[in-house]
Amino acid sequence: MLNFSFHAPTRIHFGRGQVSQLAREIPAGSKVLLTAGGNSIRNNGVLDAVLAQLEHCTVIEFAGIEPNPEYETLKRAAELGRREAVDWVLAVGGGSVIDGSKWIAAALCLDEGIDPWLLVGNRTPVQRAVPLGVVLTLPATGAESNHVGVISRRETQDKQSFRSEHVFPRFAILDPCFTFSLPPRQVGNGVVDAFVHTLEQYLTYPVDARVQDRMAEGILQTLVEVGPQTLAEPDNYDARANYMWAANQALFGLIGAGQPQDWSSHAIGHELTALYGLDHARSLSVVVPALLRYCRMDKAAKLRQYGERVWGLSGSDGTIIDGAIAATRDFFVRMGLPVTLAEAGIDAAEAATRVEANLPRHKPQPVGEHGKLTAADCAAIVRMSV
Repeated sequence: MLNFSFHAPTRIHFGRGQVSQLAREIPAGSKVLLTAGGNSIRNNGVLDAVLAQLEHCTVIEFAGIEPNPEYETLKRAAELGRREAVDWVLAVGGGSVIDGSKWIAAALCLDEGIDPWLLVGNRTPVQRAVPLGVVLTLPATGAESNHVGVISRRETQDKQSFRSEHVFPRFAILDPCFTFSLPPRQVGNGVVDAFVHTLEQYLTYPVDARVQDRMAEGILQTLVEVGPQTLAEPDNYDARANYMWAANQALFGLIGAGQPQDWSSHAIGHELTALYGLDHARSLSVVVPALLRYCRMDKAAKLRQYGERVWGLSGSDGTIIDGAIAATRDFFVRMGLPVTLAEAGIDAAEAATRVEANLPRHKPQPVGEHGKLTAADCAAIVRMSV
């Protein structure tokens, strides 16, 4: 097992009715910038439930944060928060709203004259941030209890991450009932997103991190079990609860502690999202099967372990590895996601050329757990995504 340091300060309130914890978490008299995406939280009653717990506060609402949150939108939210002198940010939504709110919380504390875009990519380190809380409505990214955000900028075709201890949410409320009204597309995306987050930290090479491996395998098996159930039975509380908790634990930080990590499918997927507007999870569902085929030799030992422990496969190494890749692809299909660029309406040859040209701007060094996948390798993986 590799050396690691682990810190997870977010207080999590999990379960039915836990929105009541808002009244305890945010002090009376606070000025709260409530950030959200579209109108779904108005239509499904989540916003009313949140506001009922914030009667002791002044609430300034900012809606319209997009999937793959846009810099220009977030900048307007930060300007509003600065004008109103808010002292809390409360994100009510999924990973995009939470990621965007982390950036807003940091931007609110920037000194005058600093370009806020420099926070992205950590070109300007986050020195401090307004306290952030979360009410989760779309399980997928684990953003509700980690210190990483991903921001897009359409005009420059950028999608980049930033991270800081200062943007850990102070608390997160996870009520599975708040997911009952999610459209099937968002549920499928969320399950696959969590699944791939786990693979990025697990499916690399062995370092005898047995506890982390078993935790990752448990998360993967749980998602395989409850993913289709959440689609078939939208109001099944137990299925939604297990999905929500699995998605949180997939990127909570613990399963990757002491492990080599990959994240090359995310590097490629971010380019596809920036270039074509493809849903984040769908960029992963088309890239991952091709990446596993391309990197099967480097990942052979863990691919065999994955096939045996997660999918129950047996036989020769080659048979298990082929079966594990096929089972992964089939699971994505069962969750309603594309597994080829053609299904997503994208020409693979053109996409490969554009990814190879664009990737070095954001990832100047080779990616992957061995740090050896060049832009040309990533382009080859995109060409295989057919």
